[in-house]
Amino acid sequence: MTVLLDVHDMTRQFGGLVAVNHVSLHVNEGEIFGLIGPNGAGKTTLFNLMTGLTPPTSGKLSHRGQVITGLAPHAIARRGIARTFQNVRLFGNQTALQNVLIAQHIHGKSGMLASVLGTKRARSEAREAHERAMDLLKLTGLTYHQDSEARNLAYGDQRRLELARALALRPNLLLLDEPAAGLNPAEKRSLSDFIRRIRQEFALTILLIEHHVPLVMGLCDRVAVLNFGELIALGNPADVQHDPAVIEAYLGA
Repeated sequence: MTVLLDVHDMTRQFGGLVAVNHVSLHVNEGEIFGLIGPNGAGKTTLFNLMTGLTPPTSGKLSHRGQVITGLAPHAIARRGIARTFQNVRLFGNQTALQNVLIAQHIHGKSGMLASVLGTKRARSEAREAHERAMDLLKLTGLTYHQDSEARNLAYGDQRRLELARALALRPNLLLLDEPAAGLNPAEKRSLSDFIRRIRQEFALTILLIEHHVPLVMGLCDRVAVLNFGELIALGNPADVQHDPAVIEAYLGA
């Protein structure tokens, strides 16, 4: 298998708190990889390290064999690493369509002056961006809400819009931070089907944080478990689920 993302000996300290402690793991191209652990285990901090929002104290991060440690978030996004957030972060005063269009600017080649002048290339890019945005809104079931401001959408619709915006970045690696948060059981089942679908349709590798363990175990090819910032288990779902260290971390000794 081809390694898409390699995390080597990654550590992040905040003063005296070690949020991520010498974590090493890799994500293979095309797999759905789950990251689980109790609250405060360091999962979101590790996501922030992977996407450049937080610089590591030490360690190395590589994407497709190239070191990307220390790159700015926009540079990492341009390489094809996109994410959603545990707490939805949309442009609330912008419409659903505008939120998806904004995400595509990172791939624009015309430049601001060409856009202002309305050159042929700029118009062509704008038309293609609009078509792609509408396709993504249709994929996520949000076509009807294309002109609605994001802040006025129902919570489930906001989470789907954030997914559409992440896909607009044309990622090869999609990081999902608790995508099932706030969803009912039927919506969680639909989410699993949707994640499998976009992996196939967009040739994606997917890395997700999720507290709903049954969803992770039924969806992921491999699972890593963090506890107090340390990696305590890594492997296929069946093995991880029965690992004594994992059981202790969730249930206590």
